[in-house]
Amino acid sequence: MANLKEVKQRITSVISTQQITKAMKMVSAAKLRRAQDKIIQMRPYSQKLTAILNNVSAASEGATDLVYAQKREVKKVLLIPITSDKGLCGAFNSNVLKATNLAIRAQFVGADITVMTIGKKALEYFKKTNYARIEDYSTLFLSLSTDAISEAANYAMDAFVAGEFDQVVLVFNEFKNVATQFVRTEQFLPMAAVATEKVTVETDYILEPSREFIIEELVPKALRVQFLKAILESNASEHGARMTAMDKATENAGDLLKELKLMYNRTRQAAITNEILEIVSGANALAGK
Repeated sequence: MANLKEVKQRITSVISTQQITKAMKMVSAAKLRRAQDKIIQMRPYSQKLTAILNNVSAASEGATDLVYAQKREVKKVLLIPITSDKGLCGAFNSNVLKATNLAIRAQFVGADITVMTIGKKALEYFKKTNYARIEDYSTLFLSLSTDAISEAANYAMDAFVAGEFDQVVLVFNEFKNVATQFVRTEQFLPMAAVATEKVTVETDYILEPSREFIIEELVPKALRVQFLKAILESNASEHGARMTAMDKATENAGDLLKELKLMYNRTRQAAITNEILEIVSGANALAGK
């Protein structure tokens, strides 16, 4: 059995750790509120913009003439895993990395893979692999500005149009609630029509100012919004995952404290008992003389 000093040191260490996890939980909770507000406000805008884009495509001769919708034989793929800059958020990062590797093995066998890392954890992981990397946007979460996110989206879009990649895929955590996040592997380019339960195609559309202008302006904007939405989803999911992980860590520290205090009391009682036995034995020895 450990001595009293060792148990007391462990209790002090666990209490310090518990205070840290409590503080991290509170910080994540505050950040989560802001991140959750952003993604909740973004979703209706993104859905409406996508619906408008689908209507324009349905009213036209098809999407095959759009540069962002051109389907080619998939030989070169750009994967964009979106992770966090920090750890201590449960399986948040590992789930994205696993999904990325699964996509490489299952969907893109034999393709030339390039990885555009977003988040330091993705960069650290793929530095250990032989895949070609684009590291310019790994620090997006330091500022999380719209301009920086649009720049990353524009790079992927321009590279696709230039023929550098035949397909661009986003891998990220979609936020549902504090305790639940879903990993999504979403095709970014070429554009894919969103499936709906009831498909009604109106063939007689009047497009103002012109179909060409709407395509040139609306499609890139919709793609940038889709990219921004994935970033915001991941940001909210990160704070939710970290809040949940720190809450669980705080609970575990509390359970460990109970065990350590019980051990401390038992060790202390054993020490007191030993001291009493020594005193009684000494007294008996003196009385026997």
